[in-house]
Amino acid sequence: MQIEIFIKRYPMREPFATSRDVISEIPVIEVHLQDRAGWIGRGEAAGVDYAGETVESMRDQLLEIKFKVNDVLSPDQLQGLLPAGGARNALDCALWDLIAKQHAPQRIWDLLKRPVDRNIQSCFTIGLDNETRMRQKARAALQYQCLKVKVDSKNPLQQIEWVMSEHPSAELIMDANASLTPEGLIKCMRALEGSRVTLIEQPLAVDEDDILAEIDHLIPIAADESCVDVHSLSSLQGRYDAINIKLDKCGGLTEGLRLLDHAKSLGYRIMVGNMCGSSLAMAPAWLIAQEAEWVDLDGPLLQRVDIEHGIHYQAGTMSAPSAALWG
Repeated sequence: MQIEIFIKRYPMREPFATSRDVISEIPVIEVHLQDRAGWIGRGEAAGVDYAGETVESMRDQLLEIKFKVNDVLSPDQLQGLLPAGGARNALDCALWDLIAKQHAPQRIWDLLKRPVDRNIQSCFTIGLDNETRMRQKARAALQYQCLKVKVDSKNPLQQIEWVMSEHPSAELIMDANASLTPEGLIKCMRALEGSRVTLIEQPLAVDEDDILAEIDHLIPIAADESCVDVHSLSSLQGRYDAINIKLDKCGGLTEGLRLLDHAKSLGYRIMVGNMCGSSLAMAPAWLIAQEAEWVDLDGPLLQRVDIEHGIHYQAGTMSAPSAALWG
């Protein structure tokens, strides 16, 4: 099979801040995988920036193995060619798209025998900002049933309160991006117990999260940076209540589904997230969203433009990806 790799850059609607950084655009790789019959499958990845991945490093990984990709390559065989991360994600999702096209008019969920609800409710993310701007963003997001709020270690409770007071009915997810201290987390949970905050995402740094086993979880806690793939799950037991599955982290839909099934068997609650990107990146994660309790697939909503044939969003409700887009 032939591999083509494209680098694209999607500008954000406005600078998007977390406790870790501020971004004005999302660079992604788009991978096209063509078989001898001329069918083309596509996949997209932004990679894991905090792990050092860039579009250039992902492109180089793919170029190193491109001659090992042949017409009989299966998704399971692909797992051995690349480590978990954005490069494998883009190639794996392109392979699944190609397989779906080869079996048209069946869709990817038919081939995988996965039940689907064609309308999935995604949260909308409120980026970290000053009080005036976070309040404005919350008022502008009144149509969304769930908001994910980026916070930092300085004013997490105030940042949640600004959004909560402007949107009186939304369910909230607090995402600290590993910026809190154990004492700060305990303070937040005590203050927010019984509130509309239903999940706290990755409150502590990865090398500090062992303390979570000793803290009362007054609000469920989800692992994001601490959860990469199936191999992560054993170290998370007793520390986390939920995991955030991101295809860029685990390395594609194949591993994402494996992680989903194994995590559920161990009793973890499921969130599915994204590293931003176009609807081409959201479409494979939409399959994970079918069995997720919290869905954060709003990447295209945070960007100025989307890819052609993008997923339709209506007040947070995502339509099924069209066959022209993916799968």
